[in-house]
Amino acid sequence: MARLLTAARLRFCGLETLVDDAILIVSELVTNAIQHGDGAQVTFTMTVRDGFLRLAVHDETPSRPIVCHADADADAEHGRGLFIVNCLAAAHDGTWGTSDDGTTTWCCLAVPGGRP
Repeated sequence: MARLLTAARLRFCGLETLVDDAILIVSELVTNAIQHGDGAQVTFTMTVRDGFLRLAVHDETPSRPIVCHADADADAEHGRGLFIVNCLAAAHDGTWGTSDDGTTTWCCLAVPGGRP
């Protein structure tokens, strides 16, 4: 559902060029929250402000996610999510991180043309 909402809202706002990468980021952040979080609720927010698209997932679990590298096995099913988020953020002149209490993981992407 978060992927569908992300795509629809970005298209509505005229930000089609960010749709594919934003959907992948949202998918990775939500999946990470579900697989590794202890909270009963996962929430997702998306805002565009000051020339950046901010995607954030809150899961009530006070622990910081870390970037891992998948096993050398090319068929490994886990371990690439935050690495992908990091790479996509960098490709869009953005960044990612967590809130001070570790309950929210976010990613910011520069909006093409710096639109608000």
